[in-house]
Amino acid sequence: MQTRSGAEITFDGDVVAKLHRAGTDPRALRTRLALAGQMRDTLLAPLAVVPERVGARWRSRWPRVDVVAPNPDQLPWAEAATLLARLHAQPVTARLPHGWPARLRRAVDQLRTADAAAEPVRRAAAGLPPPAWRAGSADRPRTYVHGDFHLGQLGRHDDGPWVLMDVDDLGVGDPAWDLARPAGFWAAGHIPDADWATYLDAYRRAGGAALAAVSADPWPVLEPFARAAVVAAAAHHPDDELLVAACARMT
Repeated sequence: MQTRSGAEITFDGDVVAKLHRAGTDPRALRTRLALAGQMRDTLLAPLAVVPERVGARWRSRWPRVDVVAPNPDQLPWAEAATLLARLHAQPVTARLPHGWPARLRRAVDQLRTADAAAEPVRRAAAGLPPPAWRAGSADRPRTYVHGDFHLGQLGRHDDGPWVLMDVDDLGVGDPAWDLARPAGFWAAGHIPDADWATYLDAYRRAGGAALAAVSADPWPVLEPFARAAVVAAAAHHPDDELLVAACARMT
């Protein structure tokens, strides 16, 4: 199975092999695998922290876990928010920046060959503010960041506790990036108000660093990142009317 990022996933019993996208830095990947092995209560631990070389690419191996079932009435928004707050509280020992800005650039690159229907997305990308292109800023918290959070990144063994999966973009920067996609999709109309409120409240109750100094409306902090997440998603899904309409509103 090939993912949108260019990685390839194969299953062999209880083992999942992930062939990472071409161009993956093996040193960065090894750092991320080691971090996952150290934070087992928050991140799914790999079966080995040293990736294998397969031709010009690199492969990691993981235990097979259950993922979130597509049941709108039982989505673990609160659990996800609590996990992210826990990740954001971990002592930072690595210097590797998280991968959100690089992923955003790759998504925007796709717009160069897109048809005229993607023009609202191109305009929204051109108008993104400076924080959307940086992993972090001097005036913001600096924590570990998952870098590609959505509910599909949760896994667990049987009915055990959820952990975060997929460390390809794990690194250091502004934790607001981990709220980017839920915030942007809520603003675009993809996430119901109640789910967004549950997620936001749980993150704040857990002491989430991204909003620790924000006592009222979080939107001024989250807006640049939410806009970036919507632009990236719309670049991959130019036929999604809600996402494209959200991009049109940005400009």
